[in-house]
This record gives sequence, structure tokens and C-alpha cells, in this order.
Amino acid sequence: MSTQGFILKIACPDRPGIVHAVSHFLFTETANILDSAQFSDTFTNRFFMRVHFAQTTQALNLEQLKSSFAAVGQQFQMDWELFDAASKPKVLIMVSKLGHCLNDLLFRTHSGYLPIEIAGIVSNHQDFEGLAKTYNIPFHHMPLSSATDVRKDEQEQQLLQLIDQKKIDLVVLARYMQILSPKVCEKLSGKAINIHHSFLPSFKGAKPYWQAHQRGVKLIGATAHYVTTDLDEGPIIEQGVERVDHSMDPEQLAAVGRDVECMALSRAVRWHAEHRILLNGKSTVVFQ
Repeated sequence: MSTQGFILKIACPDRPGIVHAVSHFLFTETANILDSAQFSDTFTNRFFMRVHFAQTTQALNLEQLKSSFAAVGQQFQMDWELFDAASKPKVLIMVSKLGHCLNDLLFRTHSGYLPIEIAGIVSNHQDFEGLAKTYNIPFHHMPLSSATDVRKDEQEQQLLQLIDQKKIDLVVLARYMQILSPKVCEKLSGKAINIHHSFLPSFKGAKPYWQAHQRGVKLIGATAHYVTTDLDEGPIIEQGVERVDHSMDPEQLAAVGRDVECMALSRAVRWHAEHRILLNGKSTVVFQ
């Protein structure tokens, strides 16, 4: 993805003239469209658009562009956002005791494959404190158990304070095995991504891969979605799947599942960072 210019995201009632109005606005601002994607949902009668553009003869200012575009947005009843394409979102990763997704995100970001800035790692365990240090990323241990006598509301208040303090743009639940309260889910609406295996709701509990092995599953999958108050039922961003067979034991199935989870989550984070996702009710529009 090019990091020059700006990205405009639009969602509004579908009607004639939207594309013309946006294009005319960019023309008057002497902007050049680098790429553009649009979608009309005939079921919801909503129109979605993502435009990546850059300056041509004059230096464009983000705040000035927002002020100038406001009239267009009001005319077409748009929900719109405008971003600097070069700005990397600040990400907070949350993890428990399964570190495959965390390790994958750290490597991809460090290697330049993910356009994000990881501002910190939060965990209710201390298992990955050493890993965080190797990447020089702040590690925040926020225990949550009867042994430590830390109540969930107190721990989540710490979390929200950290999010505000670090000005976090996106929270990634990289196999964080705690349920967020409705208060936190609402605070992070559209700004928190979760990953889980796609056996739900068929195989619940602590040993889903053992259950799947006993039933002879032929597909292993993973789902990345936005976090909502409905547990594991938020708008889906990305899903992955791999075929398996009878020769594989539960641990081999779990290994395939870990790989699929890493791929699905990294794609979801990338698309969010590149402003390619627009919410469409309980669903999403993803301009890949």
C-alpha cells in the first residue's frame, strides 16, 4: 500500500450523484485519485466507498480537507472519515497463554509487513514479558484471579486508563482468554478485533480440537471479527480455512488451527490499519 496522500471512507444512503460529488470535490482540491472502490448494498440500500488520493499542485492539509468536505458529507447524509495514509495506528495487543498470534503480529510489524505501531502488550499472565522485551515493547501485566484478589472491574479500569493514556487506535485480542465487559466492548466499538477458531458453537469449552477430532472434522477454520457485547458474534472481517483428514491427531489439528488464526488475524489487522473496512450493520464491507 502506498503511504502517500489521504484515505476517505464513506457510508451513506444510496442515491445518484455520490461518486460525482466526491470526484468533483477532489478535483476542486487539485487532488489525484490513486485508487478507488465502491459498493452498493441492495439489501440495506447503503452505499460504501473508499478513495485513496494524493496532492498534485498544492500541499493538502488534513484538517482543511475535513472542513471542506463537511458540506458534501452533510448533503448526502454520509458517515465519513478522512485519514492521513502515512499515519500508522497505535495498537495495543492483549494475550493470555497462547502466544502464536502475538508472535506473528510482532514479527510482521517488525519486518514492515503490517502498517501499525504496537504501543504495548497487555496480559493477565507474565508468560510473554520476555518476548515483549526482545521487541522493546512495553509489557503490562494485569492479573485477574481470585489468588491476586483483583476484581474484573478494577482490572478493566486499568486497561481503559492505559488505552486513553497511550491514545490507542486499535485493540487486538490475540487469544486473550477473558470476556470483556459490556462497558469495555461499547468503549471499543469498531476499534477492537478478536480471533477465535471457527468450531463455535459446535465445539465449546477447553478442548475444542479434541472434540473435533472425535467427530472427524474435515475443515479447520478461524474467524477475525470486531468485538461487540454479543460474545464472538461481532461483524466478521476475515475468515480462513484449511482441509484436514482422519490421520491427524488433536495436536496436529490444533497446529493447523494456530496457523489459520495467525493468517486471518494479520489480514484483519492490516485491512483495519489501511482503512479498508466499513461497518454495514452487523456485517462489514472490506475493500481488499
